[in-house]
Formats: sequence, C-alpha cells, structure tokens
Amino acid sequence: MIIVTGAAGFIGSVLVGKLNSLDKSNLILVDDFSNDEKNKNLYNKQFTQQIDRSEFIEWFMKNAESVSEFYHIGARTDTTEFNVEIFNELNLNYTKDLWNICTDNSIPFVYASSAATYGMGELGFEDNHDIIDDLVPLNPYGESKNDFDKWALKQESYPPFWAGFKFFNVYGPNEFHKSRMASVIFHAVNQISATNGMKLFKSHNPKYKDGEQLRDFVYVKDVVEVLTFMMESKKQSGIYNLGSGKARTFKDLVEATFSARNIKSNISYIDTPIDIRDKYQYFTEADMQKLKTVGYKKPFTNLEDGVKDYVQNYLIDKKYY
Repeated sequence: MIIVTGAAGFIGSVLVGKLNSLDKSNLILVDDFSNDEKNKNLYNKQFTQQIDRSEFIEWFMKNAESVSEFYHIGARTDTTEFNVEIFNELNLNYTKDLWNICTDNSIPFVYASSAATYGMGELGFEDNHDIIDDLVPLNPYGESKNDFDKWALKQESYPPFWAGFKFFNVYGPNEFHKSRMASVIFHAVNQISATNGMKLFKSHNPKYKDGEQLRDFVYVKDVVEVLTFMMESKKQSGIYNLGSGKARTFKDLVEATFSARNIKSNISYIDTPIDIRDKYQYFTEADMQKLKTVGYKKPFTNLEDGVKDYVQNYLIDKKYY
C-alpha cells in the first residue's frame, strides 16, 4: 500500500493522479474529507481507502507492515494563521509521529517542507543542511516546517530513505478550494473575468519596480514528477529545494495569464497592505543543483507554457487533474 496525506488537497490530489498514471492504485488517502468542494479533486482517481487524518495514526500503527511508500503532503498551510499550537499539532508533532512509525517499519518517507523556511532569504536559497538551524522564517507556518526539518536532521534513527522538499510558489490545477491562499494565476483568471483587469501590489522597495517583485513559480505537474522520481530512485536522503530554479516577476505571471485568455494585458497597482508590508518577499529562487546531482534530469515547465496549460485546460472549464 502507498499512503498519501493531504490527498484531497492541491498537491496531494495531483500526486494521486500521477501515481494512478504509473499504474499505482492501491492507495490509502488521508485528509480531512469534510470539505465536499475539496473532495472534487478526487473525482476519477483510483484508490483503496480514505481515512480521516484524526484517525490515521492509530490505523497506521496497526497496518504499517503493509505500507511500501509514504508521501506526507498534508499540512496546515495558512500563512496568515498565527496560532502556534495549531502548527505544533498538525505540522510538527503529527509529522514526527509519522516519521517514527516509518522508521520502525522501514518505510520510505517523502514529506513537504516549504520555501517559507528561508524567511527573507538573508542566507540565500541553497538547500544546504548547514544553514537550516540559522534560518529565520517570517511566520508560524514557516517556523513549523523549519522546526521539523531541524528535528529530522538531528535524528539518529530514520526511515530507510527520506526526503523533505521545500516547495516554492506552486501553481496549477486542483487549487480552487484554497481561497486566498491559491496562486496569483487562479485569482487573476477570476479577476480578469469579472473586470477585464488585474491588480497587483506596488513595490515598496526602491530596488524593484511595481510588478517586478520576483518569485520562483513552479508548475504542480513538475512537483509531482520530482516526488515520484525521488521515491522510485531513493538516491540520497535529505532536504531538497523544489522550484523551477528561475525567478520570474508577478508582471510576467499575469501577462502570461492575459495571453492564455487571449485578452489584452490590463494591469494596475495597489498598495501592499501595511500588516504584511514589512515581511513581504521581493525575491525567491530555488537553487536546484542538489536535485540535479542525484540524477533528476527532466526540464521544468517554463512559466508561459505552464500558465497556458493551467488556464486553458483546467481553469476555464473547471477541470481537475
């Protein structure tokens, strides 16, 4: 059996589809399945069983000997949530329990970390284990992800293979349920449909023009290619970046969205809200050399092609991956 947590969510559901395409259907899906809208992400997917996350640890302890692979994608990902106890429970301690059971039963373990661990990027964006203790995330979500990364690196007992992935700005199908946490592309399509225009945040940093703040946008289809490659190859345990490796501007992103809709670009700028302005990142870019050194050779989808595929083949007709 293969476990996927966060299976009804954005990346988790696309991963389930990818595993199905690899003729893997003996899947145990774990999530909070109370959201009927989110559950639409599992339409036409093949799996064996769904288990609520609150009941899963008990089930896993009883059935671990039958599990061959574990993908832990589930997490509380709301960067505007500041209740540390929620993150300690759902992101940190829950993941520790999964790690320990996988260790005791020799189950390969792949889990989702986050580029939010890098904070303002003061130490750069290299997935070097030596800097993880010194990283300063900007919010409790990023702290919870970094706390687990630090804990994992200190363990003397660990799964036979394990890899944590620092996801950068992931976009693509199956994110419709994420509300304000969905990608700018998702919001742009809705805003363009309603107003024929798109508003972006102004730059409050003299080094960057309005709309030229930079992010590493990575297509979700590329993300699941990497996850399944690492689980199959089991080359080298550790913590890895998972971005495209090339920073692009928000202006590029939105212009690609207008182009995908065959609508003339119409971008205006509004002030960045005061409450997030001092923690706003102006640049992120994944150093992807580490992943390449373990043999991952597939090219990442360029921004224009990824946006076109997402908008034209999924968003306009509300299809699922």
